[in-house]
Amino acid sequence: MNKLHNQVDRRVLIERMLNSDEERMTLSFYCYAHIRNPQFFRDFLYSNWEEMGVLGRTYVANEGINAQVSLPRAQYEPFREHLYSVRFLDGIRLNVAVDDDGKSFFKLAIKVREKIVADGLNDSTFDVTRRGKHLSAAEFNTLVSDPETILIDMRNHYESEVGHFKGAITPDVDTFREEIDLVTDMLQGNEDKNIVMYCTGGIRCEKASAWFKHQGYANVHQLDGGIIEYTRQVREQGLENKFIGKNFVFDERRAERISEDIIAECHQCGKPCDDHTNCANVACNLLFIQCEECKAAYDDCCSAECKDIHNLPEEEQRKLRRGKTNSNKIFNKGRLRQQVQYARKAKQRGSS
Repeated sequence: MNKLHNQVDRRVLIERMLNSDEERMTLSFYCYAHIRNPQFFRDFLYSNWEEMGVLGRTYVANEGINAQVSLPRAQYEPFREHLYSVRFLDGIRLNVAVDDDGKSFFKLAIKVREKIVADGLNDSTFDVTRRGKHLSAAEFNTLVSDPETILIDMRNHYESEVGHFKGAITPDVDTFREEIDLVTDMLQGNEDKNIVMYCTGGIRCEKASAWFKHQGYANVHQLDGGIIEYTRQVREQGLENKFIGKNFVFDERRAERISEDIIAECHQCGKPCDDHTNCANVACNLLFIQCEECKAAYDDCCSAECKDIHNLPEEEQRKLRRGKTNSNKIFNKGRLRQQVQYARKAKQRGSS
């Protein structure tokens, strides 16, 4: 029987991914369904997917499945047939990445979770299947052209910072759980207006739209398939693209280029830039935006302090990390302001 978890060192796997010339494709899918035995289903998926060379991150729970994977292009049809053999996945749409170099994932990880998306909602209090109306790209463009329509980005701020739809409300939140609460307060008094939500592939809107319908909002809509499917339809049908910038993705690519607009800036110097990176100081690992010039100046780090630590011998770094946990894996607004202020003051000191 195959081992049902990865046993190869991550550094070896990353090197293998970077040096591979195998033609691969990245895709995602989700489905809310009643899964009685998530662990059994997880093991079933792992044993089949490993044989097909599938890599990526998948969550399985009693409420369904949420998957982002990479697979050899030659395995696409067998993979799809395998999914369609599962009753509740028969006919499921696969969102294929629009800007893909085949280097999105380096290992296969399938985990059993309490929920497929952490939302903080009590699902027993509302009908999660009573979701908002799904919109095609053409329908979306028409509806959001109405100035009375409320368009809400249901993603986190570090996602919307590098790309979003024109005219969208982009809440300043770090998590989907925070966003549900913030948008609930924000929408009060707009029960009769058209509300349109969007996210990366549709899964967050699936739950959010059902929640807001439960809260009494009659005209709730969601972009079917999210930004990924919208982009595919826009390109295939020659529609106006209302999305500007990049679509942030949770894999090694970090983003897909949707338009040539650069709407973000380097967090260290303020130069137009929309490239995310993780601080090279592993005790920090902060996710932030950094231009090539600052990347070189700070040795891939978010600050001068982290640069100094990163350049210490490995043993010294281990001593500093001992007994400490990593900081936030993503930047938050408070930390972001501190980083920007520090970097700009350092630049001013250097030029004085």
